[in-house]
Amino acid sequence: MIIEKFTITPFQQNTRVVACKDTRKAICIDPGEECPELVEFVNESGFDLQAITLTHAHLDHVGGTLALSDSFPDAEIILHKDDEEMYLNLPLQPLMMGIPQAQLKPLKMDYGDPPKITRYWEDGEEYAVGNLVFRILHTPGHTKGHVIFAEEKEKKVFVGDCLFQGSIGRTDLPGGSYEQIMDSLNEKIVTLGDDFTVYSGHGPETSIGKEKRTNPFLTGVYQPSKGRFV
Repeated sequence: MIIEKFTITPFQQNTRVVACKDTRKAICIDPGEECPELVEFVNESGFDLQAITLTHAHLDHVGGTLALSDSFPDAEIILHKDDEEMYLNLPLQPLMMGIPQAQLKPLKMDYGDPPKITRYWEDGEEYAVGNLVFRILHTPGHTKGHVIFAEEKEKKVFVGDCLFQGSIGRTDLPGGSYEQIMDSLNEKIVTLGDDFTVYSGHGPETSIGKEKRTNPFLTGVYQPSKGRFV
């Protein structure tokens, strides 16, 4: 597996190109904004970008979908159905977050309408990228339609904004739920195995084993009913 990370957007979001080294088939996970360096990397590497694969529809994960689709028009665009409404409202997302209209262009957030979704993720489906096979798991909590991509032979999982080094995704935005994200973490992510490397939408890579030992949300150190660490 080849993984190339581009940390972009004002939110320091990790957009990744993931490719099968044998077949040169590739996907882009969560294009946060237009990124000419990413397009150049795909082309110069000789990759066949088969899909734009979205973990969820927040603006910092889908803001570059239109530009990337224009560069690779044959690539599918895949999202979970439960996040489609948010995706289609991309031009309004910055305003809903309180970002002033005058700041949209400087921040590269003056979005046009996003391209049409090609198809929707199904929980438990297997998605092949050359010789790589990702298991797609629906993991709501950060958003209603959040999904993760687990490659079990490679022991790697791309978790979007569910899990970070030392923390978890926000649940105070529309569609968020603390109870749901904890269920997703405990039932679908932690159970993958301690030896899985975790690739998050923000911040450095980590592992499931490390987060089980040190992440206060997984160890029980954080008590949500009290809103504090104990």
